Amino acid sequence: MSRDHRISTRVAIVGASSLRGKELKLVLEERNFPTTEIVLLDESIVAGTLTEAAGEPTFIRALDEDSFEGIRAAFFAGVSASTEANWASAQRAGATVVDLTGTLAATGRAATWIPSLAQVLPPLFRTNADSAASGSAQPALYSSPASPVIIACTLAAGLSRFSPQRVILLFFPPVSERDQAGIDELEIQTTNLLSFRPTEQAIFDVQVAFNLLSSYGESSKPSLEETRAAIARDVAQFLAGRAPIPAIQLVQAPVFYGYAFAAYAEFASAPPPGQLESALRNLGVKIAAAGDPAPTNVSVAGESEIQLAEIKPDPNIAGGVWLWGVADNLRLAATNAVRIAEELTASAKSAS
Repeated sequence: MSRDHRISTRVAIVGASSLRGKELKLVLEERNFPTTEIVLLDESIVAGTLTEAAGEPTFIRALDEDSFEGIRAAFFAGVSASTEANWASAQRAGATVVDLTGTLAATGRAATWIPSLAQVLPPLFRTNADSAASGSAQPALYSSPASPVIIACTLAAGLSRFSPQRVILLFFPPVSERDQAGIDELEIQTTNLLSFRPTEQAIFDVQVAFNLLSSYGESSKPSLEETRAAIARDVAQFLAGRAPIPAIQLVQAPVFYGYAFAAYAEFASAPPPGQLESALRNLGVKIAAAGDPAPTNVSVAGESEIQLAEIKPDPNIAGGVWLWGVADNLRLAATNAVRIAEELTASAKSAS
């Protein structure tokens, strides 16, 4: 590891032109993450795009073999192919890798981390400080999971102390989970349908506008079932038997942003809603007070927390309760990634 790296506080965002990359840059700036420079990296097709970082004009740079020299932390926020092609170069250069694409977690190379759950579900891995103390030559790899994984694990962790017999989660993913192309397709479909013109279906291969979907068209990749399977896998791997694993289903909604969900939990004897709410608030969940409006895709825009409506009992099942919630999908995922880097920075300072 070079001396330049040891003293560097520079961070890089790979996939800087993506929605996740743009949100990540905003969160780094708003949380005043201690860095001297945010280096924006992406594929050559968008290299040279003028943008700004920390209030200063800058350009998105093309990825090459020297991109990670002097970088302390590299966030991968673009497409899986880019993560697969470049994560090893970042690690060899001495950068800590934080992957938001799910690529490294899917192959078992990175440890999934949700810092907000550390008090009830401590990390099952060693941090960079631990690796350095043991003589490891390379920094560890970390995976910051997608928003539905954070939501599912947070609910499971908060409800676990009450021993639920079952937990069921129905997610309503927004089209922004497919990046700007998903946004554009829903916008064009909506406009064309209102104008009685054929709809564009390049991304979802089906009409999303004014519709709810249990699956996409055959040519859409990944399929909704593949997305569901990836979420279920990541949730099970993170919980690792430490909390009840929820059943998970997805229904594609015709919304641009915000991951909405309905959750059902059933207990032998339902605890008072106040106790459930207290357990979830302790994990950073924001819960509406009695009489306050329930959160919506619009109301959570720009918010970093998972937000819930008042918890309600099921009218027919004595031990059943329902939870309705929404989170800003881009902001929740980006905030978790930055919190990982903040934890590592604090750990390195305490170890020095």
